[in-house]
Amino acid sequence: MEIRNIAIIAHVDHGKTTLTDALMKQNGGLQDEGVSMDSNDLEKERGITIYSKNTSINYPSKDSGRPTTKINIVDTPGHADFGSEVERVLRAIDSVLLLVDAVEGPMPQTRFVLKKSLELGLKPIVVINKIDKPAADANRVHSEILDLFFELGASEEQANFETVYAIGRQGLAFRHLGDKSIDLSPLLEVILEKVSPASINEERKMSAQVFNLGYDNFLGRLAVARIYSGKIKTSSQVFVKGENGTRKGKIAKLFVFEGINRKETDFATSGDIILLAGIPDIYIGETLCEDESVEQLPHIAIDEPTLSLNFLVNDSPFVGLEGKYVTSRQIKERLEKELEINVGLKVDFSPDQNSQQSGPSFFKVYGRGELHIAILLENMRREGFEMQVSQPEVIIKEKDGVKTEPYEELVIDVPMEFSGSVIEKISKRRGTMKDMVEKEGIARIIFDIPTRGLLGYRSEFIIDTKGEGIMSSRVTGFKESAGEIKKREYGSMVSMVAGKVVAFSLANLQERGILYVVHGTEVYEGMVVGNVLKGDDMSVNPTKGKQLTNMRASGNDEAITLNPAFILSIERGLEVMNVDEYLEITPKSVRLRKKYLTELDRARAKR
Repeated sequence: MEIRNIAIIAHVDHGKTTLTDALMKQNGGLQDEGVSMDSNDLEKERGITIYSKNTSINYPSKDSGRPTTKINIVDTPGHADFGSEVERVLRAIDSVLLLVDAVEGPMPQTRFVLKKSLELGLKPIVVINKIDKPAADANRVHSEILDLFFELGASEEQANFETVYAIGRQGLAFRHLGDKSIDLSPLLEVILEKVSPASINEERKMSAQVFNLGYDNFLGRLAVARIYSGKIKTSSQVFVKGENGTRKGKIAKLFVFEGINRKETDFATSGDIILLAGIPDIYIGETLCEDESVEQLPHIAIDEPTLSLNFLVNDSPFVGLEGKYVTSRQIKERLEKELEINVGLKVDFSPDQNSQQSGPSFFKVYGRGELHIAILLENMRREGFEMQVSQPEVIIKEKDGVKTEPYEELVIDVPMEFSGSVIEKISKRRGTMKDMVEKEGIARIIFDIPTRGLLGYRSEFIIDTKGEGIMSSRVTGFKESAGEIKKREYGSMVSMVAGKVVAFSLANLQERGILYVVHGTEVYEGMVVGNVLKGDDMSVNPTKGKQLTNMRASGNDEAITLNPAFILSIERGLEVMNVDEYLEITPKSVRLRKKYLTELDRARAKR
């Protein structure tokens, strides 16, 4: 059977997973209604792809002379924080479907993934999706994509790309605008025409390269690999070549992908994408060989982290009330397990740093962005962990005696009436405007901004644009440090007592700022219950009730009206927290607290 290997790449929310699901439903890959490639609970809730996934379909071509073809498809994440997954996937496939929204056009992640695929010499097939939207303009988007190809240095052959038009959610594809279609077969026919068959080098010695990792509670670490030549068999001895030399290993189990399921097999041949178990220390980019004479395949580089923060044992007064796993050892074991598959993450477990800290012991965790870290924290809390984390900090590197920090390209789509306040806020955060274009009352503004300046801006942006703005960014690399950035113009409202919050007290406090708690919330001394719009931190008593007397007077018993509270999620907490605060995360609650709970301790720490 012929094999074609493709990946679907796009900006977040341009319809990759919807299109993949439709391809599988029409070709027997998905049997059950309601099942999707986004199988993880967080992916379902957020509507985004977090982990790249493999699937395959068997497509009987409409050309009678062509046999049934197996098409391996890799669905990739669209969010910039998971961009390192996309890079690895591109090394294992032969072509990409570049999916672009027919209204939004190319966005930051579109540029990022396209640049990577062009550098690897791949020839993308462009799919302009969502052409049924009322504001869709497929011809304009086609021109913008062509401009982007030339801007990114595409060769003449790459720029002469094939374009297919699609309505992913209806499962329709068209070779030309105005064509009639009943399914996605026009897209599949283009794949068969334009994507060369995966190299069929069955007679040569076996070589395969690992491009992703998985984990199984029974089998341990799993490796997803592409076979470049020869055959690979279960129970066979292999040589593993990596940056640290060559070692031997044995393949215990071998799987191929059928639809969204993995199917155990005894052997697989050149060109296929497989899942293997039995080599506990296998890593991304390593080459599996039949013998030592086989040449090692080019190394796959992994993007460096841009943020760091400390994971600490929870030592608040509410410790252990909601979580099952609260000790330093349990958190360490969970982070070690995460490192098995989350290659964009790094953790410093060294004990010497703990001795330098007077408070609880901690582990320094390095990640690709706020969402990358927040997903890990959300998974841990759902498993029953309790912990607290410090404010995220960008990683500062020194190069030739010059301090450098990560910068991002920020693209904002916002109604013209809000553009002034957005430009003003981002300028204060050391952002530089590179371009601004207006179309039908919507301004698209492109900035170059330090990651440090972008931290904590998202919630402000939603308020400033009344929820009508769209912002997305991608890391462009490390540049010279921008110096001091003043972001926070407000202080924290800190509870000075423990107890239950009452509405009477909240009614008075809401005039000072935004509240994070509601009536009936249990608080403790040192817990942050809101922010003060201007000024420094303020100690408050949110448990103070109304003074009751026997005297009655007109106006004394007016109804209390409370504004909706700004309920903290993990991402919101990471955005609004200050340097002298911890974010306490438990299975049921997310709380903000001061590092030093009593006012006396905070005063001592400031000296």
